Amino acid sequence: MYAFIGGDLVYKSPSLLHVDVNGVGYEVNITLQTYVKIQHLDRCRLFTHLQIREDAWVLYGFADEDERATFRQLLNISGVGAATARIILSSLTTDELERAVSDEDSKALERVKGIGGKTAQRIILELKGKLQKRQNNTTITTPKHNTTQEDALIALVNLGISKSVAEGAINKINNISSLSVEEIIKQALRAL
Repeated sequence: MYAFIGGDLVYKSPSLLHVDVNGVGYEVNITLQTYVKIQHLDRCRLFTHLQIREDAWVLYGFADEDERATFRQLLNISGVGAATARIILSSLTTDELERAVSDEDSKALERVKGIGGKTAQRIILELKGKLQKRQNNTTITTPKHNTTQEDALIALVNLGISKSVAEGAINKINNISSLSVEEIIKQALRAL
């Protein structure tokens, strides 16, 4: 329904954006990979996917078409919903996912929170030969955040992890003060 959305970034976290489009604010769920590309921008254009559920319309945004296409391919796999697809694309770049699928590296997929052995095998089977690199059409575009640890905690909670579990995972990370938000999130996802 929506191909892309572009506007001013009113609120930004590693998993959620509020985009002001001519006075209308859109809440857009994003992956960590998209956040890495837009974190320093004030305006952006994101490729979108709209999921219509019985209880809500949920908008997902991606920095490039390749990531959106991969997200959509993940949604076509039995047992992989939008939340799981978003966690996969937050834990692995599209290149890393493509490499894991082509090498049939189920262990790389099993390191992603919520992915077990059977689901990893199903992802490899379903995506084998389907992941293709596409030309990136990225025109991406910051309110201030409190700390990198708080941003990471917000992102993990928005990914569906309970606050207490997310805090515990963050507390297990060594040398956290020297890490970026993205690195904290990745290490916390591995620690779960």
